[in-house]
Amino acid sequence: MAKFGIEKYPHDFLEELAQKHKVLRKQMGFTQMELAKRSGVSLGSIKRFELSGQISLESLLKLAHVLNRINDFELILKSTENLKAIEKLFGDKTRK
Repeated sequence: MAKFGIEKYPHDFLEELAQKHKVLRKQMGFTQMELAKRSGVSLGSIKRFELSGQISLESLLKLAHVLNRINDFELILKSTENLKAIEKLFGDKTRK
């Protein structure tokens, strides 16, 4: 968490993501070694991620795939085009 204030910084998100990953891994009954074998991500990378939050995007996606969370990444950088189309439809002043 941010130490001084309510705004979160990238480092805060890294720490939270690493902790959530670790909890999920344990809930699913995987050891770090087993997750490494299933995902193709090195054991060292998994250990580093869980300790510091540092990991490559490709490795993170591989882990998410094994943990059945890959679809969670679809919201990242999602286009707002669909939302704009819906707003236009309901905001159209020509409708009576």
